[in-house]
Amino acid sequence: MTDLSDLSPVRPGRGALAWPGLPLLAALALWVYAVRHTDVSRLDDYGLVTALHPTFWAGLVVLTAGFWFTVRDPRRPGAWAAAYVLGLLVMERATQAVLYPTPLYAWAWKHDAVIDHLLTAGGLQTADQVGDMAVYDQWPGFFAAQAALVRLLGVESSAMFMAWWPLVSSLMLLLPLLLIYRTFTEDRRLIWTAVWLFYVANWVGQDYFSPQSVAYALHVAVLAVVLRRFGRSAAHGGRPRQAVWTVVITLLITAIVISHQLTPGMLVVCLAALCLSRRYRDWVPVVTTVVIFLAWCLTAALPFLSAAMPDMIRSVGDVGANVETGYGATPTGTGAIATSWAARLLSGSVLLLAAAGVLRQRVVRHRARPLLLIAAAPLPMFAASSYGSEMIFRVLLFMLPGAAFFAAAAILPKVRTLAADAAAQAADGPRTGPARGNRLRAGTWVPLAALLGGTLAFVPAYSGKDRINYFPPQEVALVRQLFDQAPDGSLVVAANRNYPLAYDSYWSVDHYWFLDDARSHVDRIVRDPAATLAGDMAGVERPARAYFLLTQGQLANSEMNGQLTREQLDRIQDSVAASPRFRLVAENGAGWLYELKQAGGVER
Repeated sequence: MTDLSDLSPVRPGRGALAWPGLPLLAALALWVYAVRHTDVSRLDDYGLVTALHPTFWAGLVVLTAGFWFTVRDPRRPGAWAAAYVLGLLVMERATQAVLYPTPLYAWAWKHDAVIDHLLTAGGLQTADQVGDMAVYDQWPGFFAAQAALVRLLGVESSAMFMAWWPLVSSLMLLLPLLLIYRTFTEDRRLIWTAVWLFYVANWVGQDYFSPQSVAYALHVAVLAVVLRRFGRSAAHGGRPRQAVWTVVITLLITAIVISHQLTPGMLVVCLAALCLSRRYRDWVPVVTTVVIFLAWCLTAALPFLSAAMPDMIRSVGDVGANVETGYGATPTGTGAIATSWAARLLSGSVLLLAAAGVLRQRVVRHRARPLLLIAAAPLPMFAASSYGSEMIFRVLLFMLPGAAFFAAAAILPKVRTLAADAAAQAADGPRTGPARGNRLRAGTWVPLAALLGGTLAFVPAYSGKDRINYFPPQEVALVRQLFDQAPDGSLVVAANRNYPLAYDSYWSVDHYWFLDDARSHVDRIVRDPAATLAGDMAGVERPARAYFLLTQGQLANSEMNGQLTREQLDRIQDSVAASPRFRLVAENGAGWLYELKQAGGVER
């Protein structure tokens, strides 16, 4: 444990217990006022950033300042720091759930459809039955658990609660993070500042309603158990106790393996990195993970892996291709580019602070070397796969627990043991008042500025693309009308998959997203939209039908990710609307739904 000389053993008095709550209450009051006076009906390319009422930003400033002046004071009980972190999570992760009347993210809606199918079908199905979506049946842990939760709560679907999942999944990380950080220090300032930096730097978006969110929380939990209960420091506990903890991590690892494809690989490299330290040279956790992972890959997940293995092998070692974004994932427009740079600067700043903390804090570097190994372990995964152009984000995510700890060490006073501090005082003599005061002022305001900058930058990094991710009730109603009337075997054609309920009835309705097709075919659609789309949709036979759907979410995704411009998409919609081959089924302020007229058919 780190023993800090500048933590005076002052017992908290009544004053110390009273005033820290005032900034927290003020910040939450400003937040409540902000969400009551924020209009999300018309989002621009900056997403939630420009839509938020100014009092939201004032609340974040008050909250951050209150946290810093509370956590740095040794007289304040640790419960105050915890209260501020919970306040941060409310302002960060609950704002969208409160503001938006429908859940965010097309992928969250997709996962809701998988859960609905699992409840409807009553079991897992093969690729012959549900096509490419069978991959979810090969990693069913998250979906099976959510299906059970839907039945337990008695709600219609997971859409009833998935808007709150970012807050829930973030809370799941709190205890494992505290256990990890308390393994290496007893200094509350370092622990809670690291937790704060972890949450404000965690903009990647893995916390939405997804298998990744639960698998990542379990990943951090496994690391917490291994760091505290395995290795030399836990050897005195005896074999029976170690056997109990081995069972615990086996259950956690199994839940990870059956829920997500990437997280087990990240866990293996992190546990293997720990074995490089003599303090944690225990091969039981890493061998357990490898055995369970391989057993699942060679049995339940074998159909998917057999088909995907050639592409996976080709991507190994191709670092350049693994980190590039490519067509359809390139930020386009001032808002999208500003959001992208805010995220990059936030991550880059935390990583630079972490490097500074490693270099500056010799005691922390020595004591927390296992955490440094865990932070560096995900880096080689750049060479393993592109993970759908998201590997760079996933590597940052898995580096974050360690990086946040060393970043916090960079902005806190230099850590010394009691013996080293006594020796330094004897050599340097008494400190003068002005020098001490100047150092305290710098040690107060510079770290506060760093914390405040990261906390404010989180908002555009996390919510700057809400124009893409938010689907208003009109859009949900339009898509729901489509699937309510589409017969089995029907085809839905859309620009891309960024709309709610995109995978609803995926076991009985086919989809074609033409922006996923070859660029040459997309160009043909742009040149002659109605004729080309009618040709693509002509193979559907009665009683099935072919539909063309264009919605607000598709337009936003295409514009902001460098696919087609608004003018090009408007031209496609105008062409379809004017074509005698199509019939308008429904439209509202969020989109249009057309049906291809079938030869010899009778219009309804």
